[in-house]
Amino acid sequence: MEVVLSILAILTVIIIVRGVVMVQQAEAIVIERLGRFNRVIYSGIHIIIPFIESIRTLEWRFQHQDIDGKLIVTTQHLTRIDLREKILDFDKQHVITKDNVSLSIDALIYFQITDPKHALYEVYNLPQAIEKLTQTTLRNVVGGMELDECLVSRHKINTELRDVLIEAGNRWGLRVIRVEIQDIKPPDELRSAMEKQMRAERDRRAMILEAEGQKRSAILSAEGQKESEITAAEGEKQAQVLRAEGEALARIRVAEAEAKAIETIRNTIGDQENATGYLIAVKYIDALKNIATGNESKVVFLPYESSSVLGALGSMKELLTHTKDNPIKQQILSDKGGKS
Repeated sequence: MEVVLSILAILTVIIIVRGVVMVQQAEAIVIERLGRFNRVIYSGIHIIIPFIESIRTLEWRFQHQDIDGKLIVTTQHLTRIDLREKILDFDKQHVITKDNVSLSIDALIYFQITDPKHALYEVYNLPQAIEKLTQTTLRNVVGGMELDECLVSRHKINTELRDVLIEAGNRWGLRVIRVEIQDIKPPDELRSAMEKQMRAERDRRAMILEAEGQKRSAILSAEGQKESEITAAEGEKQAQVLRAEGEALARIRVAEAEAKAIETIRNTIGDQENATGYLIAVKYIDALKNIATGNESKVVFLPYESSSVLGALGSMKELLTHTKDNPIKQQILSDKGGKS
């Protein structure tokens, strides 16, 4: 009897240990009954039937780097499926572009298991399947693009790769969140040539900018010189106009003064002809005096019409005769003599 009780106690412990399953948050377990899929249990306490129901394991590959940077890959059989978002970072993939350039591409995939049943039964070793699909898709996408397009079209590669993985993920019970191309490395000799090309392009742009600056500086300098010359010309023009106006005004004043003198002399002597002759004689005398007083003058100039001069001198004599007894007329002649 005691043996039976002991056996029952052992069976009870086994049933409790193997029959009671606690699932953590964001985890799932696939339960099979007699080798067939039965159900998926999520977070909480669940009871399974020992020896009839069992937990199906999931083969999962892990990879990490050691101290030397070497990538180490390990494979484990998991009884619990993690439903959180995961990051799959696999080795760099070597692909060939449309123009036959070998590239090394490093990609990163963010995904999440949404259906543990499909993730377990629709594909063997889910991470490896994702990696292989990514490799083939990268080869197809990059193989249809040239090198320059690959280097500047990472978003296009990400989009096409993500579309293919989403289509496959619907069958495999996972959701591809995003795909990121971390790095695209061309061969060393090509990279060196590209660096030389970039340096040449930078030098060319620098020369263009310098030439544009010099051109702009020359244009501004020419415009400044032009404006300066225009301003100087405008100033000279205004100065000439003012000088001409001053000279014209001075001549008008002189003519008015001479006209007033002629009128005064005519009123004094009562003879227009003698007054005009008097003024002409004064001009002749002033001109002869200026010629004779020159330092280097060797020739004495006399007017061609000497009779006119003599007639003018006669007019002066007659004028002086009429003005001997007139104080006002004497004052006018004295003023005129003082000016001459």
